[in-house]
Amino acid sequence: MPTQKNQNKPDQNAAKVLIVDDHPIVRQGLSELIDQETDLKVSAQAENANQALNAIKETPPDIAIVDIALKETSGIELIKDIKAQYPQLPVLVLSMHDESLYAERVLRAGAKGYIMKQEATEDVITAIKKVLEGRIYLSRKMTEKMMSKLVGRTQEPTSPVERLSDRELEVFLLIGQGHSTRQIADKLFLSIKTIETYRAHLKEKLDLESSAKLLQYAIQWVASQDKT
Repeated sequence: MPTQKNQNKPDQNAAKVLIVDDHPIVRQGLSELIDQETDLKVSAQAENANQALNAIKETPPDIAIVDIALKETSGIELIKDIKAQYPQLPVLVLSMHDESLYAERVLRAGAKGYIMKQEATEDVITAIKKVLEGRIYLSRKMTEKMMSKLVGRTQEPTSPVERLSDRELEVFLLIGQGHSTRQIADKLFLSIKTIETYRAHLKEKLDLESSAKLLQYAIQWVASQDKT
């Protein structure tokens, strides 16, 4: 039972884990899962980027587990900030979003692994320990996809959404969640004019002739992601 394992836990030797997720239930479940391991312990939790960076400063962890969808900013931007300020801190992304769209992005941002929340609990622990060992963790399917792309053998068509920049994808996601231009500007701490420019780029890249079509496409895309 978890209680028995916790009693024998050598806290002084266990790797410290920071959990960054904006859902309290997810943080609690993940914390309970991690604390069952004798060589891991949750040292802090955060629901947004500011809390995460403060936690890293106050209680330096050995690994940060970060979700992509956070309050106020995206997990990808947080990863970039972490790597800029704490380049030696490994980051593992644990997300509900399809790894085929996000895994390569988070690796470029500086993360060392990506695992989806619907994976088995033992796989989550395996991912954490693998990243702590200094290795990269991806699913077998995603590893094969990236290797095929690396050697130029992949022939599968890419989604137009995959071609968006990280910030464009963030704006696109917020549009699909029903946020107005002003709300997006406030959330991302950008000007309304900048968001309007991003919207124009999105219409061009996605080959959409109007803002109404952009909104419809974004809503449908977000709905499809929520079902994964």
